[in-house]
Amino acid sequence: MDKTAVFDEMWGQDERLRDPYVGFQEWFQGEDVARLRAKQREADTLFRLTGITFNVYGRAEAEERLIPFDIIPRIISGPEWARLSRGIEQRVRAINAFIHDIYHKQEIVKAGRIPQEMISRNDAFLPQMIGVAPPGGIYTHIVGIDLVRTGPGEFYVLEDNARTPSGVSYMLENRETMLQMFPELFSRNRVQPVQTYPTDLRQSLAACAPACTEGKPVVAVLTPGIYNSAYFEHAFLADQMGVELVEGHDLRVVDGRVAMRTTRGYTPIDVLYRRVDDDFLDPLNFNPDSQLGVPGIMDVYRAGNITIANAPGTGIADDKAIYSYMPEIVEFYTGERPLLRNVPTFRCSEADDLAYVLDNLADLVVKEVHGSGGYGMLIGPTASKKELAAFRAKLKARPGNYIAQPTLSLSTVPIFSRQGLAPRHVDLRPFVLASPKGIRVTPGGLTRVALKKGSLVVNSSQGGGTKDTWVLED
Repeated sequence: MDKTAVFDEMWGQDERLRDPYVGFQEWFQGEDVARLRAKQREADTLFRLTGITFNVYGRAEAEERLIPFDIIPRIISGPEWARLSRGIEQRVRAINAFIHDIYHKQEIVKAGRIPQEMISRNDAFLPQMIGVAPPGGIYTHIVGIDLVRTGPGEFYVLEDNARTPSGVSYMLENRETMLQMFPELFSRNRVQPVQTYPTDLRQSLAACAPACTEGKPVVAVLTPGIYNSAYFEHAFLADQMGVELVEGHDLRVVDGRVAMRTTRGYTPIDVLYRRVDDDFLDPLNFNPDSQLGVPGIMDVYRAGNITIANAPGTGIADDKAIYSYMPEIVEFYTGERPLLRNVPTFRCSEADDLAYVLDNLADLVVKEVHGSGGYGMLIGPTASKKELAAFRAKLKARPGNYIAQPTLSLSTVPIFSRQGLAPRHVDLRPFVLASPKGIRVTPGGLTRVALKKGSLVVNSSQGGGTKDTWVLED
């Protein structure tokens, strides 16, 4: 893993145009810069009118922001994507098998591949899920696998999102915006579609319906409400799937089923795509103060009378400490070598690893085990002496709360800047649907881009933006 050379996905490392970008470059050279600037402004207006925003917390009150969108697509070749897809499918199969095992026989622990305390002392482990077999045997119905690239054939998994991965609405709106503004680009490049995702999602969820389902499965999306940072996405997906968007107060347990209030009384729900965290899902089983969930839903779930997507307790699989064991997990459950590599990871809970991290803090990225959104992390090479000292104290106080990784040289792709095309660092979140009928990886995903020159932080909450991700036909 070369930490110095930066791979540019358009120009490679030798300043020669790479094949996936040939069609785009021919088009771009014939374009008027003023027209493109106008198109970028048009895209910003479209996103504002559509209401594609997110909330930033941590201030006196939540601040609503527009997610910046860049009009230059990220382009991946068909063969590159085929290799990636195989690795993603393998990983999602292993994650599902791992979650089932952890809540049943714990064979991987008995085999000595994962320490018992990594499970028993893990905040994401839900004792209430022990012995529970979800309908269809699927725990992770929707998965987001975050990837980074460091070279022509070098992709690394940065983290696994197995609870409630967000961002798919931006993937879909990015594509819709590009189709609307640059139809000629799509006639010149054979780009695989992503627009079928809402239909695929509904079909995949319906395929996981419980045995008590009568007729066409009733699917609903459970949202915490309009003040949630991802509310736009909850409403968007419910609308696109043609299903009801519900809040906890719309639901109750009726005759052993979870039912939603309608104009015709209460109607049983078969599959609930929940965007509410485990702790708030059921005040009778988890946080008793929760106003967001449904009292008694876990009892209905344990009885097999509703499918909850994703299953409660799936957070055990996207814990960053568990992530460090993913190569062993993949091999244990699939009998195959992992097709996608992990970023080398130091477990600060282990004395030798902690000592190394403390000695090399200025060269490493340190993350909270349960952190997300770019918060609670340290990027050593860009940190001040004061920040390094403060983080060193945090590590010594709670070493088990952190993992550390080398600073990767993330690949760059061009954005449309005032000076023309300019390279910026990116990651990629492909979205995966799992059901008893199989695993489907949507061709593309959400590319997040660090809009600040030199920045490695791509999260929207930290100043990042998004762009359309193209996967070309073979």
